[in-house]
Amino acid sequence: MSAPVVLITGALTGIGRATALAYARDGANVVVGGRHQDKGDALVEELRREGGQGLFVKADVRHDAEVRNLVDRAVEHFGRLDVAFNNAGTEGKLAPLTGVTDETYENTFDTNVKGTLLSLKHEFRAMQTQDGGGSIINVSSVYGLVGYPGFALYVGSKHAVVGITKTAALEGARHGIRVNAVAPGYTRTEMYERATGSDAVRDAVDSVLPMGRAAVPDEIAAAVQYLGSDKASYITGRTLALDGGLLAGAPLFPNT
Repeated sequence: MSAPVVLITGALTGIGRATALAYARDGANVVVGGRHQDKGDALVEELRREGGQGLFVKADVRHDAEVRNLVDRAVEHFGRLDVAFNNAGTEGKLAPLTGVTDETYENTFDTNVKGTLLSLKHEFRAMQTQDGGGSIINVSSVYGLVGYPGFALYVGSKHAVVGITKTAALEGARHGIRVNAVAPGYTRTEMYERATGSDAVRDAVDSVLPMGRAAVPDEIAAAVQYLGSDKASYITGRTLALDGGLLAGAPLFPNT
């Protein structure tokens, strides 16, 4: 069996980067998208050292033409598209509802929602025309499944991803395209560091998590690889929470 072709948006940091490296270690052909050429080129070199083949395409998922080019370049370079991980996202600005503005709405929803929709649009376009379809994994969040005070824009955008995932799964099923989502809980990424702001807050978060710690990006990457593989061949339209037991009943709002 030939090595799978995997496309990852938002691949230059955090969960996206960890997933790209995990696929490379398995010998995959990995296409990474992001907004910074220097970091992209460096990541491709690292992917090759890990045993995979890599291609970086500069792309901002908020712009249709750039997403189209990203997908087209992947197919032109490697011949097909087997797995796509739509990981690009932003936490936006933490603010109460009374602090929402046009700008903060657009900054969050253009990346998290529009970016996911545009990625799906062009990934479907590629996968519908090839034998075997493909597998797409969107990134939501544990807060795409519950609410969180003061974070309405982020929460709303990640709920939207869950709904979009279900609809895309129904549209893709007859074409052999599976669409699922992962919903990470607290995960030690650059976004997590920004959102928590201090070691004291991070310690408080750890104290209420059933497993006593936040996830590491490799743990999320492993779940993405599972959903993208034939081992998950009858799973579509689902959102997999990767939260260390958070939604099983632990407090959601640590006292900080």
